[in-house]
Amino acid sequence: MKQQRPSIDQWLKEAKAHESAPEIGMYLTHIGIVRRTAKATARLGEDAPPVNGMEFSYDRTKLEAAVEAARAMEGIHYVKVWLNEGRLEVGDEIMQVLIGGDIRPRVIDALQALVGRIKNECVEETELYEVD
Repeated sequence: MKQQRPSIDQWLKEAKAHESAPEIGMYLTHIGIVRRTAKATARLGEDAPPVNGMEFSYDRTKLEAAVEAARAMEGIHYVKVWLNEGRLEVGDEIMQVLIGGDIRPRVIDALQALVGRIKNECVEETELYEVD
């Protein structure tokens, strides 16, 4: 069932109060949104009809493994992830990720690795297209 995205301000407040906070020099966030442009068009340049939503689900066990792998990366001290579920409309949030670590290159790499793993291994997205 579709959910409302948690407050990123609240997440940052919690992260800064976490025991790992003194080791963290940078936080990065990612908020994924359902877009009107189909994945085939955006990524591959193929012709595809506009998207009007998507069915979105995820495997919790695989997500937990992906989060643990990110936490194990060098210099990474804080990871929090939220994923939506159900039928999502254009403009709805798909996911929110927060990563905190010691230095910028490590945090950027960890965010990219985690979001990539989530998208490639943990979620199932079915785009729903506008019909004339």
